[in-house]
Amino acid sequence: MMRILRAVVLGAACLISGAAFAQQYPTKPVKIIIPFPAGGVTDLAGRLIAQKLSEKLGQQFYIENIAGAAGNLGMAQVARSAGDGYTILLSSSSVTVNPSLYNKMPFDVEKDLVPVTKAGGSPNSWLVNPDFPAKTMKDLIDLFKKEPGKYSVGSPGAGTTPSLSIEQLKHDLNVNFVTVPFAGGGPMTQSLLGGHVPIVCGAIGNSVALIKEGKIRALGITDKKRLETLPDIPTLDEMGIKDQEAETITGVFVPAGTPAAIVDLLQKEIAIVVKSPEIKARLLEMGVVPEGDSPASFAAYVKADIAKWKRVIEQANIPKI
Repeated sequence: MMRILRAVVLGAACLISGAAFAQQYPTKPVKIIIPFPAGGVTDLAGRLIAQKLSEKLGQQFYIENIAGAAGNLGMAQVARSAGDGYTILLSSSSVTVNPSLYNKMPFDVEKDLVPVTKAGGSPNSWLVNPDFPAKTMKDLIDLFKKEPGKYSVGSPGAGTTPSLSIEQLKHDLNVNFVTVPFAGGGPMTQSLLGGHVPIVCGAIGNSVALIKEGKIRALGITDKKRLETLPDIPTLDEMGIKDQEAETITGVFVPAGTPAAIVDLLQKEIAIVVKSPEIKARLLEMGVVPEGDSPASFAAYVKADIAKWKRVIEQANIPKI
């Protein structure tokens, strides 16, 4: 009985200590590691969020870009950092894809990182050069089926969620075409604009302006509902192409051991930031749909997304790196 009472008292003391720590947090600058080069959608979204957190919480939240190994270098650095709230990870979906894509990961996503919130997500999109004959996603699929192996579809790189969306569509609809991986969304988009590879699948965030200008035609997005900023683009789901939902997330994590009170504080503040009219509008213009879900909801999402991409990678027989 005394042992149980002691455990209860210790547990209560830890909760009080964690809450007190959160009330003082932050007392010094906070580093946000983005495991990719500057200039991408994840980086731009992260800088918007960091600026507003600095204003709201009274300490500087600053970005450090640590690129390499499809995000593994930067993510591993966060995983090895102290769980004190002063090192934060802001990652894309590499965090849920890489565990099934790499033979050896330098960290365990589910053990070494604590999900804070999905700040937002950018659905994948099927895009064509305006001169390409397909006007709808159904037209494109009919072409794939009519002439198997004739067409080439570009992706922003092997292991990205658009490249896996391509493999999922191939498998589910039993269509055959050549996949062309590029070294990022920029080179892929340039090839699409030039008509060299007239069909691509990429995160919608890289193409919003070009779609609005009519330089690229969007056939569909891999989401359950249409985007506010591009309401004329149908979803694959509403066209009867089911179970193709996929996105590139802007996900926030902290190292294991970070007090729950700090995790909750960060989630609350980030949710307020991304849903504020100013930041929401800017994120939507980048093709990022703001969310700010709870840590528990995001943890469930991460677990399900890891399982989904593992299934797709295995179905497509994608060799591990």
